[in-house]
Amino acid sequence: MLPWLKDGFGNPSSLHSFGRKARKAVEEARATIAECINANLEEIFFTSGGTEANNWVVKGTTGGLLVSAYEHHSILNAAGSELKRGREVGSIQPSGHGVVGVRQLRNALANAECRAGGSKLGLVSVMAAQNEIGAINPIRELCAEAHAQGELFHTDAVQAVGKIHIDVNDWNVDFLSASAHKFGGPKGVGFLYAKDGKAPMRLLDGGAQERGTRAGTENVAGIVGAAAALRASCDRMDEVSAQLHFLAATFAADLCAMFPDASIVGPMKPKDRLPGFISVVIPGHPSEGLLHILDMKGIAVSAGAACNSKETKVSHVLKAIGLADKYTTCTLRVSLGPENTKNDVKRILAALKVIRQKGRAAE
Repeated sequence: MLPWLKDGFGNPSSLHSFGRKARKAVEEARATIAECINANLEEIFFTSGGTEANNWVVKGTTGGLLVSAYEHHSILNAAGSELKRGREVGSIQPSGHGVVGVRQLRNALANAECRAGGSKLGLVSVMAAQNEIGAINPIRELCAEAHAQGELFHTDAVQAVGKIHIDVNDWNVDFLSASAHKFGGPKGVGFLYAKDGKAPMRLLDGGAQERGTRAGTENVAGIVGAAAALRASCDRMDEVSAQLHFLAATFAADLCAMFPDASIVGPMKPKDRLPGFISVVIPGHPSEGLLHILDMKGIAVSAGAACNSKETKVSHVLKAIGLADKYTTCTLRVSLGPENTKNDVKRILAALKVIRQKGRAAE
């Protein structure tokens, strides 16, 4: 990114040599990203991140909307805005294990309240991997079901891109959202995949950037960084995934041995969760207190979605999967990344062991 932050000041829309160099960098990055998800170059549209991409799809399509109840707020709040404008909006309830399966989608599609007089909904949106509990959804099957009903299908893949293998042609999705900072790239840049280059109705008015679909001067440095990060993530995916599954399994086993009443939230099988992703309930230990104690020891975990970590209200995700009220405030999310090691896992467990011992002393 450094050359484009320092000397590469050209506007990609300019015809002079500085602009042409910037344009070349953007298009090379577009080609790299397309290759990583098996898309065509013209199907990739750069955005400021996943939130913009999600809003673009939700607000840029027509007909009713059907979204899962535990989507990221950039989907749920965008759908809420559309509801206020008179658009039909329906909800898909995930299973108790946190997965949206074909059965759940069929039930929602068949619900008369989700359809405008029996007409087509227009768009179904289900995230590829849940951002609080790590559940991986069967996107290929969900998309096939939506298409069989004549609906377009979008997946918020912000948590999945760069972490699991994604082939947009195999999944056959119409739209897919991604954000660079989730796969090691810079914040403030992302992309939208649109099948056959058919982007939604433009959300931003202005210039003719992104082939006339998304106005605004391109973030050249961010785009270049996003492509480099995604390429690196995809090249190491199998190796990193195996390591993270091992670390997560080690952490979960030792944690449950330390807290016998602890339990995993979401799918039980590691292959059904994002690599290195663990959401766990530790009864009797409020998550807010655990978070602060671990933070003081230099360990960053979460009590819910990072976007809402300042709020104390119960996570909408935990409500959607039907987690008992007495457990919703005792949930801890640990996200392990490529740079984490077994020593990091030991540090977290050691800190929790001290908390457990203090709890026993208090008893």
